[in-house]
Amino acid sequence: MHWQIENDDSSQVVVPENVVDMQFNIDCKTLPVDHAHSLSAAIQQALPWFAEDETATLHLIHGAETGNGWERPEDSGDIIYLARRTKLVLRVSGERVDDTIALTGQTLDVAGNTIIVGEAIKRSLSITTSLYSRHVVVEPGEDEEVFLQRIITEMRDMGLQFKKVLCGKEHALQLPEGELVTRSMLVADIGFDDSIRLQERGVGAKMHKKLGCGLFIAHKTV
Repeated sequence: MHWQIENDDSSQVVVPENVVDMQFNIDCKTLPVDHAHSLSAAIQQALPWFAEDETATLHLIHGAETGNGWERPEDSGDIIYLARRTKLVLRVSGERVDDTIALTGQTLDVAGNTIIVGEAIKRSLSITTSLYSRHVVVEPGEDEEVFLQRIITEMRDMGLQFKKVLCGKEHALQLPEGELVTRSMLVADIGFDDSIRLQERGVGAKMHKKLGCGLFIAHKTV
């Protein structure tokens, strides 16, 4: 854990639209807890440009069982039951908004579960000083301290300033080539401009961002 105390600046911030979240209504009853690979593959099939785009990534879909991102069902084969208000969200560059809307009307097969994609709305990134990621990839052989220091270094190399970083639980995503180990992570007391930049860029490798890893969203409480 990396934790320092300092007040943040609550001045007004205008969020640029260099990167936005495209939020789609969906018709989908159930998904497996571990759907990262299958959902990513379905998105890449529907949007061929998605795989190579430097910015594009996806939010994994979480039902009520996943709570606030720090607890999940233990068995990756468990099923989550989706509420009607559940959304499919892609984070893309502002230049890709029209390309992303092409997903509307398509039917995705995600591990044998059908997602019918509805209309989309564009959402700006969050104005917040507290962010978390449900999945940040752990390199082979890394213990928690080495992992934490590596991510802190990556964020500092972006020029970001922050005061609090906390690791959460370890998880494993199942991929065709084997397990991908991840940890959840909280970053707090980060300035608004730096918060937006971290949301825009995320952390980790591009190929892992396509699986929903290294993606930061607003965290309501610390």
